Amino acid sequence: MPLKFYPLACLFGGILVGSTLLSGCKKDEETGTTAITYPAYAEASNPRVLATASNGTVLYNGGFGSALAQDPNDPAVFYLLTDRGPNAAGSVANSIIFGKADFTPQIGKFRMKDGQLTLEQTILLKNAAGQPLTGLPNPIGQGNTGETALDLSGQALAPSADGIDSEGLVLAPDGSFWISDEYGPHIAHFDATGRTLERINPFGTGTRTLPLVLARRRPNRGMEGLTITPDGKTLVGLMQSPMYNPSSSAISGSLVLRVVTFDIATGATKQYAYLMENASLTGCSEITAITNTTFLALERDGLYGGNPAAPAAFKRVYKFDLAGATDISDPTNAAAGKLYGSQTVEQLKDRTGLTTAGVVPVTKTLVLDLLTDISPVYPHDKAEGMTLIGNDMLAISNDDDFGVVDNGLNGFATKTLPATGKVDLNRIYFVKLKAPLR
Repeated sequence: MPLKFYPLACLFGGILVGSTLLSGCKKDEETGTTAITYPAYAEASNPRVLATASNGTVLYNGGFGSALAQDPNDPAVFYLLTDRGPNAAGSVANSIIFGKADFTPQIGKFRMKDGQLTLEQTILLKNAAGQPLTGLPNPIGQGNTGETALDLSGQALAPSADGIDSEGLVLAPDGSFWISDEYGPHIAHFDATGRTLERINPFGTGTRTLPLVLARRRPNRGMEGLTITPDGKTLVGLMQSPMYNPSSSAISGSLVLRVVTFDIATGATKQYAYLMENASLTGCSEITAITNTTFLALERDGLYGGNPAAPAAFKRVYKFDLAGATDISDPTNAAAGKLYGSQTVEQLKDRTGLTTAGVVPVTKTLVLDLLTDISPVYPHDKAEGMTLIGNDMLAISNDDDFGVVDNGLNGFATKTLPATGKVDLNRIYFVKLKAPLR
Protein backbone atom coordinates (compact mmCIF):
# COMPACT_ATOMS: atom_id res chain seq x y z
CA MET A 1 0.00 0.00 0.00
CA PRO A 2 1.48 3.40 -0.98
CA LEU A 3 2.52 5.58 1.93
CA LYS A 4 1.91 9.32 2.01
CA PHE A 5 4.60 11.40 3.61
CA TYR A 6 4.67 15.12 4.26
CA PRO A 7 8.36 16.05 4.21
CA LEU A 8 9.66 18.52 6.76
CA ALA A 9 10.86 20.69 3.90
CA CYS A 10 7.25 20.98 2.72
CA LEU A 11 5.74 21.49 6.17
CA PHE A 12 8.10 24.19 7.31
CA GLY A 13 9.40 25.65 4.05
CA GLY A 14 12.85 24.19 4.55
CA ILE A 15 15.14 22.13 6.75
CA LEU A 16 17.80 23.75 8.89
CA VAL A 17 21.03 21.73 8.73
CA GLY A 18 23.77 23.39 10.75
CA SER A 19 23.49 27.02 9.64
CA THR A 20 22.18 26.19 6.17
CA LEU A 21 18.48 26.40 5.29
CA LEU A 22 17.62 23.78 2.70
CA SER A 23 14.52 24.79 0.78
CA GLY A 24 11.60 22.41 0.45
CA CYS A 25 9.22 21.28 -2.28
CA LYS A 26 6.32 23.20 -3.76
CA LYS A 27 3.35 23.75 -1.50
CA ASP A 28 -0.25 22.90 -2.21
CA GLU A 29 -2.30 26.11 -2.60
CA GLU A 30 -5.04 24.96 -0.19
CA THR A 31 -3.17 23.10 2.54
CA GLY A 32 0.27 24.70 2.30
CA THR A 33 1.86 21.24 2.14
CA THR A 34 2.68 18.72 -0.55
CA ALA A 35 1.97 15.04 0.03
CA ILE A 36 4.70 12.78 -1.31
CA THR A 37 3.39 9.28 -1.91
CA TYR A 38 5.98 6.56 -1.50
CA PRO A 39 5.25 3.09 -2.88
CA ALA A 40 6.18 -0.12 -1.08
CA TYR A 41 9.30 -0.02 -3.24
CA ALA A 42 10.69 1.74 -6.30
CA GLU A 43 12.91 -0.17 -8.74
CA ALA A 44 15.68 1.12 -10.98
CA SER A 45 14.54 1.16 -14.58
CA ASN A 46 16.58 -0.08 -17.55
CA PRO A 47 20.13 -0.28 -16.17
CA ARG A 48 22.64 -0.04 -18.97
CA VAL A 49 24.92 -2.92 -19.93
CA LEU A 50 28.31 -2.44 -18.32
CA ALA A 51 30.12 -5.42 -19.84
CA THR A 52 29.58 -8.98 -21.04
CA ALA A 53 31.65 -11.82 -19.59
CA SER A 54 33.22 -14.43 -21.88
CA ASN A 55 30.47 -16.91 -20.98
CA GLY A 56 27.81 -14.41 -22.11
CA THR A 57 26.75 -13.23 -18.65
CA VAL A 58 25.64 -9.60 -18.79
CA LEU A 59 27.00 -7.22 -16.14
CA TYR A 60 24.72 -4.26 -15.51
CA ASN A 61 25.34 -0.75 -14.27
CA GLY A 62 23.39 -1.44 -11.93
CA GLY A 63 25.45 -1.74 -8.89
CA PHE A 64 23.84 1.24 -7.16
CA GLY A 65 22.55 0.62 -3.67
CA SER A 66 25.59 0.20 -1.41
CA ALA A 67 24.48 3.41 0.28
CA LEU A 68 21.60 5.84 0.04
CA ALA A 69 21.01 9.56 0.64
CA GLN A 70 17.88 11.59 0.02
CA ASP A 71 18.05 15.01 -1.61
CA PRO A 72 16.87 17.51 1.06
CA ASN A 73 15.60 19.84 -1.66
CA ASP A 74 13.52 17.25 -3.51
CA PRO A 75 12.03 14.29 -1.63
CA ALA A 76 11.60 12.35 -4.88
CA VAL A 77 15.36 12.35 -5.55
CA PHE A 78 17.81 9.86 -4.05
CA TYR A 79 21.57 9.48 -4.42
CA LEU A 80 22.73 5.84 -4.62
CA LEU A 81 26.34 4.64 -4.42
CA THR A 82 28.13 1.81 -6.19
CA ASP A 83 30.95 -0.20 -4.67
CA ARG A 84 34.20 -1.09 -6.45
CA GLY A 85 32.52 -2.89 -9.35
CA PRO A 86 31.49 -6.43 -10.37
CA ASN A 87 33.94 -9.04 -9.17
CA ALA A 88 34.32 -12.78 -8.61
CA ALA A 89 36.87 -15.08 -7.00
CA GLY A 90 39.86 -16.09 -9.11
CA SER A 91 41.51 -19.51 -9.22
CA VAL A 92 44.50 -18.41 -7.13
CA ALA A 93 44.02 -17.83 -3.42
CA ASN A 94 43.01 -14.22 -2.61
CA SER A 95 42.69 -13.34 -6.29
CA ILE A 96 39.70 -11.34 -7.50
CA ILE A 97 38.44 -11.10 -11.07
CA PHE A 98 37.22 -7.62 -11.92
CA GLY A 99 34.44 -7.77 -14.52
CA LYS A 100 35.39 -4.30 -15.76
CA ALA A 101 38.88 -3.39 -14.64
CA ASP A 102 38.49 0.32 -15.42
CA PHE A 103 35.13 0.69 -13.68
CA THR A 104 34.84 3.98 -11.84
CA PRO A 105 32.95 3.90 -8.54
CA GLN A 106 30.14 6.42 -8.82
CA ILE A 107 27.10 8.10 -7.35
CA GLY A 108 23.82 7.90 -9.23
CA LYS A 109 21.18 10.60 -8.86
CA PHE A 110 17.80 8.88 -9.22
CA ARG A 111 14.32 10.33 -9.43
CA MET A 112 11.37 8.32 -8.16
CA LYS A 113 8.17 8.37 -10.20
CA ASP A 114 5.38 5.82 -10.63
CA GLY A 115 7.26 3.13 -8.74
CA GLN A 116 10.40 3.51 -10.87
CA LEU A 117 13.82 5.00 -10.22
CA THR A 118 15.17 6.86 -13.23
CA LEU A 119 18.87 7.67 -13.38
CA GLU A 120 19.16 11.41 -14.03
CA GLN A 121 22.87 11.98 -13.39
CA THR A 122 26.02 9.95 -12.82
CA ILE A 123 28.75 11.47 -10.66
CA LEU A 124 32.04 9.66 -11.29
CA LEU A 125 34.49 9.66 -8.39
CA LYS A 126 37.80 11.29 -9.28
CA ASN A 127 41.12 12.03 -7.60
CA ALA A 128 42.30 15.53 -6.75
CA ALA A 129 43.66 15.94 -10.29
CA GLY A 130 40.28 15.08 -11.78
CA GLN A 131 41.27 11.62 -13.02
CA PRO A 132 38.64 8.86 -12.60
CA LEU A 133 39.19 6.51 -9.68
CA THR A 134 39.01 2.74 -9.97
CA GLY A 135 37.87 0.10 -7.53
CA LEU A 136 41.23 -1.68 -7.64
CA PRO A 137 42.88 -2.62 -4.31
CA ASN A 138 45.34 -0.26 -2.65
CA PRO A 139 49.11 -0.90 -2.46
CA ILE A 140 50.68 -2.51 0.60
CA GLY A 141 50.84 -0.03 3.45
CA GLN A 142 48.05 2.12 2.01
CA GLY A 143 44.99 -0.01 2.64
CA ASN A 144 45.89 -3.24 0.88
CA THR A 145 43.51 -6.17 1.56
CA GLY A 146 45.86 -8.93 0.43
CA GLU A 147 43.87 -9.39 -2.78
CA THR A 148 45.41 -9.79 -6.23
CA ALA A 149 43.25 -8.12 -8.86
CA LEU A 150 42.80 -9.88 -12.23
CA ASP A 151 41.07 -8.81 -15.42
CA LEU A 152 38.67 -11.03 -17.38
CA SER A 153 41.57 -12.67 -19.21
CA GLY A 154 43.34 -13.55 -15.95
CA GLN A 155 46.06 -10.91 -16.24
CA ALA A 156 47.18 -9.24 -13.01
CA LEU A 157 46.15 -5.63 -12.49
CA ALA A 158 48.38 -3.16 -10.68
CA PRO A 159 47.08 -1.83 -7.36
CA SER A 160 45.97 1.78 -7.14
CA ALA A 161 46.66 4.21 -4.30
CA ASP A 162 43.46 5.98 -5.35
CA GLY A 163 41.41 2.78 -5.44
CA ILE A 164 38.25 2.83 -3.36
CA ASP A 165 35.71 0.19 -2.41
CA SER A 166 32.99 2.72 -1.68
CA GLU A 167 30.31 1.65 0.82
CA GLY A 168 29.08 4.54 2.98
CA LEU A 169 27.64 7.81 1.65
CA VAL A 170 26.86 11.19 3.22
CA LEU A 171 25.36 14.13 1.33
CA ALA A 172 26.68 17.16 3.21
CA PRO A 173 24.71 20.40 3.63
CA ASP A 174 27.00 22.17 1.13
CA GLY A 175 26.27 19.57 -1.60
CA SER A 176 29.59 17.75 -1.25
CA PHE A 177 29.85 14.03 -0.45
CA TRP A 178 31.66 12.04 2.23
CA ILE A 179 32.31 8.38 1.38
CA SER A 180 33.76 5.56 3.48
CA ASP A 181 35.20 2.35 2.11
CA GLU A 182 36.27 -1.20 2.86
CA TYR A 183 39.91 -0.90 1.82
CA GLY A 184 41.92 1.44 4.08
CA PRO A 185 39.47 2.11 5.59
CA HIS A 186 39.33 5.56 4.05
CA ILE A 187 36.92 8.41 4.56
CA ALA A 188 37.08 10.53 1.43
CA HIS A 189 35.55 13.94 0.83
CA PHE A 190 34.36 14.74 -2.71
CA ASP A 191 32.94 17.94 -4.13
CA ALA A 192 29.58 17.96 -5.89
CA THR A 193 31.24 16.93 -9.18
CA GLY A 194 32.98 13.90 -7.61
CA ARG A 195 36.49 15.37 -7.35
CA THR A 196 38.48 14.38 -4.25
CA LEU A 197 38.93 17.12 -1.70
CA GLU A 198 40.49 15.03 1.07
CA ARG A 199 41.23 11.39 1.89
CA ILE A 200 41.51 10.41 5.55
CA ASN A 201 42.86 7.04 6.67
CA PRO A 202 45.02 5.36 9.34
CA PHE A 203 48.16 5.57 7.16
CA GLY A 204 48.81 9.28 7.16
CA THR A 205 48.66 9.78 3.38
CA GLY A 206 46.67 12.96 4.02
CA THR A 207 46.96 15.83 6.47
CA ARG A 208 44.45 14.20 8.86
CA THR A 209 44.26 10.60 9.99
CA LEU A 210 41.98 7.96 11.44
CA PRO A 211 43.07 5.86 14.45
CA LEU A 212 45.83 3.44 13.49
CA VAL A 213 43.93 0.45 14.90
CA LEU A 214 41.36 0.70 12.08
CA ALA A 215 44.01 -0.61 9.69
CA ARG A 216 43.33 -4.00 11.25
CA ARG A 217 39.87 -4.11 9.72
CA ARG A 218 38.92 -7.49 8.29
CA PRO A 219 39.50 -7.46 4.50
CA ASN A 220 36.31 -6.43 2.68
CA ARG A 221 34.65 -5.69 6.00
CA GLY A 222 35.90 -2.16 6.56
CA MET A 223 33.90 1.00 7.25
CA GLU A 224 30.71 -0.21 5.63
CA GLY A 225 28.46 2.56 6.95
CA LEU A 226 28.83 6.33 7.28
CA THR A 227 26.45 9.07 8.45
CA ILE A 228 26.53 12.66 9.65
CA THR A 229 24.95 14.07 12.80
CA PRO A 230 21.97 16.43 12.27
CA ASP A 231 24.05 19.40 13.41
CA GLY A 232 26.39 18.74 10.48
CA LYS A 233 29.47 18.62 12.70
CA THR A 234 30.38 14.95 13.09
CA LEU A 235 30.82 11.99 10.75
CA VAL A 236 30.00 8.65 12.33
CA GLY A 237 31.28 5.43 10.77
CA LEU A 238 30.53 1.81 11.59
CA MET A 239 32.86 -1.11 10.91
CA GLN A 240 31.09 -4.01 9.25
CA SER A 241 32.61 -6.85 11.26
CA PRO A 242 34.92 -7.42 14.24
CA MET A 243 38.40 -6.35 13.20
CA TYR A 244 41.26 -8.85 12.99
CA ASN A 245 42.79 -7.34 16.08
CA PRO A 246 45.27 -8.81 16.76
CA SER A 247 44.39 -11.68 14.36
CA SER A 248 41.52 -13.63 12.86
CA SER A 249 41.96 -16.58 15.19
CA ALA A 250 42.29 -14.41 18.29
CA ILE A 251 38.87 -12.80 17.80
CA SER A 252 36.93 -15.85 16.61
CA GLY A 253 33.33 -15.57 17.81
CA SER A 254 33.66 -11.90 18.70
CA LEU A 255 30.58 -9.68 18.50
CA VAL A 256 32.42 -6.39 19.00
CA LEU A 257 32.26 -3.81 16.22
CA ARG A 258 33.66 -0.30 16.41
CA VAL A 259 31.71 2.91 15.98
CA VAL A 260 34.03 5.78 15.02
CA THR A 261 33.18 9.48 15.30
CA PHE A 262 35.13 12.12 13.38
CA ASP A 263 34.80 15.81 14.18
CA ILE A 264 34.84 17.47 10.75
CA ALA A 265 36.28 20.76 12.01
CA THR A 266 39.02 19.44 14.29
CA GLY A 267 39.68 15.90 13.07
CA ALA A 268 39.26 14.54 16.62
CA THR A 269 37.97 10.98 16.83
CA LYS A 270 36.24 8.77 19.40
CA GLN A 271 35.43 5.07 19.36
CA TYR A 272 32.71 2.97 20.94
CA ALA A 273 31.87 -0.72 21.14
CA TYR A 274 28.77 -2.01 19.34
CA LEU A 275 27.67 -5.62 19.92
CA MET A 276 26.12 -7.31 16.90
CA GLU A 277 23.54 -9.99 17.61
CA ASN A 278 25.50 -13.11 16.63
CA ALA A 279 28.88 -14.00 15.19
CA SER A 280 27.49 -15.74 12.09
CA LEU A 281 26.19 -12.50 10.56
CA THR A 282 27.78 -10.73 7.63
CA GLY A 283 27.73 -7.78 10.01
CA CYS A 284 26.44 -4.20 9.89
CA SER A 285 25.78 -2.77 6.45
CA GLU A 286 24.74 0.78 7.27
CA ILE A 287 24.40 3.49 9.90
CA THR A 288 21.97 6.42 9.87
CA ALA A 289 21.75 9.34 12.29
CA ILE A 290 18.56 10.07 14.22
CA THR A 291 19.93 12.70 16.62
CA ASN A 292 23.47 13.77 17.49
CA THR A 293 23.84 10.74 19.77
CA THR A 294 21.32 8.18 18.50
CA PHE A 295 21.61 6.17 15.30
CA LEU A 296 20.22 3.25 13.34
CA ALA A 297 22.33 0.22 12.38
CA LEU A 298 21.41 -2.38 9.79
CA GLU A 299 22.54 -5.92 10.72
CA ARG A 300 22.12 -8.80 8.30
CA ASP A 301 23.07 -12.25 7.13
CA GLY A 302 24.10 -12.91 3.51
CA LEU A 303 21.12 -15.07 2.47
CA TYR A 304 18.18 -14.34 0.17
CA GLY A 305 14.76 -13.62 1.59
CA GLY A 306 12.11 -16.04 0.35
CA ASN A 307 14.61 -18.68 -0.75
CA PRO A 308 13.07 -22.12 -0.02
CA ALA A 309 16.46 -23.86 -0.13
CA ALA A 310 18.31 -21.55 2.27
CA PRO A 311 16.07 -18.77 3.57
CA ALA A 312 17.45 -15.61 5.11
CA ALA A 313 17.08 -15.58 8.87
CA PHE A 314 18.37 -12.17 9.96
CA LYS A 315 17.97 -8.70 8.46
CA ARG A 316 17.16 -6.19 11.18
CA VAL A 317 17.49 -2.50 12.01
CA TYR A 318 18.45 -1.44 15.54
CA LYS A 319 18.42 1.94 17.21
CA PHE A 320 21.52 2.56 19.31
CA ASP A 321 22.68 5.32 21.62
CA LEU A 322 26.21 6.54 22.31
CA ALA A 323 25.17 8.27 25.54
CA GLY A 324 26.74 6.49 28.49
CA ALA A 325 28.94 4.25 26.34
CA THR A 326 32.67 4.04 27.03
CA ASP A 327 35.06 5.83 24.70
CA ILE A 328 37.53 3.06 23.84
CA SER A 329 39.97 5.36 22.03
CA ASP A 330 43.67 4.86 22.66
CA PRO A 331 45.42 8.17 23.47
CA THR A 332 48.74 6.65 22.37
CA ASN A 333 47.27 5.58 18.99
CA ALA A 334 48.93 2.16 19.17
CA ALA A 335 48.46 -0.34 16.35
CA ALA A 336 46.25 -2.57 18.51
CA GLY A 337 44.32 0.30 20.06
CA LYS A 338 43.59 0.52 23.75
CA LEU A 339 44.22 -2.73 25.63
CA TYR A 340 42.27 -4.08 28.57
CA GLY A 341 44.70 -6.21 30.51
CA SER A 342 46.56 -7.69 27.55
CA GLN A 343 43.49 -7.96 25.31
CA THR A 344 42.13 -5.83 22.52
CA VAL A 345 38.49 -4.78 22.57
CA GLU A 346 37.75 -7.38 19.92
CA GLN A 347 39.24 -10.10 22.11
CA LEU A 348 36.77 -9.24 24.87
CA LYS A 349 34.25 -10.73 22.41
CA ASP A 350 30.88 -10.19 24.10
CA ARG A 351 28.92 -8.33 26.76
CA THR A 352 30.39 -10.41 29.57
CA GLY A 353 33.94 -9.72 28.42
CA LEU A 354 33.28 -6.01 28.02
CA THR A 355 31.59 -5.75 31.43
CA THR A 356 34.48 -7.53 33.14
CA ALA A 357 36.88 -5.05 31.53
CA GLY A 358 34.74 -2.07 32.56
CA VAL A 359 33.64 -1.22 29.01
CA VAL A 360 30.04 -0.11 28.49
CA PRO A 361 28.87 -0.76 24.91
CA VAL A 362 26.24 1.32 23.15
CA THR A 363 22.65 0.48 24.09
CA LYS A 364 20.42 -0.84 21.31
CA THR A 365 16.78 -1.71 20.65
CA LEU A 366 15.06 -3.41 17.71
CA VAL A 367 13.26 -1.06 15.30
CA LEU A 368 12.53 -3.11 12.17
CA ASP A 369 12.76 -6.69 10.92
CA LEU A 370 12.94 -6.69 7.13
CA LEU A 371 11.95 -10.35 6.94
CA THR A 372 8.69 -9.88 8.83
CA ASP A 373 7.85 -6.19 8.39
CA ILE A 374 8.16 -6.04 4.59
CA SER A 375 5.31 -7.75 2.73
CA PRO A 376 4.99 -10.07 0.94
CA VAL A 377 8.72 -10.86 1.09
CA TYR A 378 12.08 -9.10 1.12
CA PRO A 379 13.77 -11.06 -1.69
CA HIS A 380 17.35 -9.72 -1.64
CA ASP A 381 20.50 -10.88 0.10
CA LYS A 382 22.21 -7.51 0.56
CA ALA A 383 20.31 -4.74 2.30
CA GLU A 384 23.01 -2.08 2.35
CA GLY A 385 21.67 1.48 2.13
CA MET A 386 19.38 3.22 4.60
CA THR A 387 18.08 6.69 5.36
CA LEU A 388 15.45 8.06 7.69
CA ILE A 389 12.63 10.05 6.08
CA GLY A 390 10.90 12.34 8.53
CA ASN A 391 10.31 10.73 11.91
CA ASP A 392 8.84 7.36 11.07
CA MET A 393 9.80 6.07 7.64
CA LEU A 394 12.89 4.18 6.52
CA ALA A 395 14.14 4.00 2.96
CA ILE A 396 16.31 0.91 2.42
CA SER A 397 18.28 0.07 -0.73
CA ASN A 398 19.85 -3.21 -1.85
CA ASP A 399 23.18 -3.90 -3.50
CA ASP A 400 22.30 -5.85 -6.66
CA ASP A 401 25.97 -6.73 -7.40
CA PHE A 402 25.62 -5.41 -10.95
CA GLY A 403 23.22 -8.27 -11.68
CA VAL A 404 25.87 -10.98 -11.32
CA VAL A 405 27.31 -13.42 -8.78
CA ASP A 406 30.40 -15.59 -8.60
CA ASN A 407 29.67 -18.79 -10.57
CA GLY A 408 32.14 -20.85 -8.53
CA LEU A 409 34.20 -21.49 -11.67
CA ASN A 410 36.33 -18.37 -11.84
CA GLY A 411 33.67 -16.34 -13.55
CA PHE A 412 30.21 -14.81 -13.42
CA ALA A 413 26.63 -16.00 -13.42
CA THR A 414 23.40 -14.01 -13.49
CA LYS A 415 22.20 -12.99 -10.04
CA THR A 416 18.66 -14.33 -9.93
CA LEU A 417 16.46 -13.81 -6.88
CA PRO A 418 15.07 -17.17 -5.70
CA ALA A 419 11.81 -15.58 -4.51
CA THR A 420 11.00 -13.95 -7.85
CA GLY A 421 13.03 -15.80 -10.47
CA LYS A 422 14.15 -12.43 -11.82
CA VAL A 423 17.52 -10.73 -12.10
CA ASP A 424 18.32 -8.66 -9.01
CA LEU A 425 17.88 -4.94 -9.63
CA ASN A 426 18.35 -1.94 -7.37
CA ARG A 427 15.32 -1.06 -5.32
CA ILE A 428 14.47 1.37 -2.55
CA TYR A 429 11.95 0.01 -0.04
CA PHE A 430 9.85 2.50 1.92
CA VAL A 431 8.81 1.18 5.32
CA LYS A 432 6.52 3.01 7.75
CA LEU A 433 7.76 2.34 11.27
CA LYS A 434 5.48 1.30 14.11
CA ALA A 435 6.59 4.26 16.22
CA PRO A 436 8.33 7.57 15.42
CA LEU A 437 12.04 7.73 16.16
CA ARG A 438 12.21 11.44 17.03
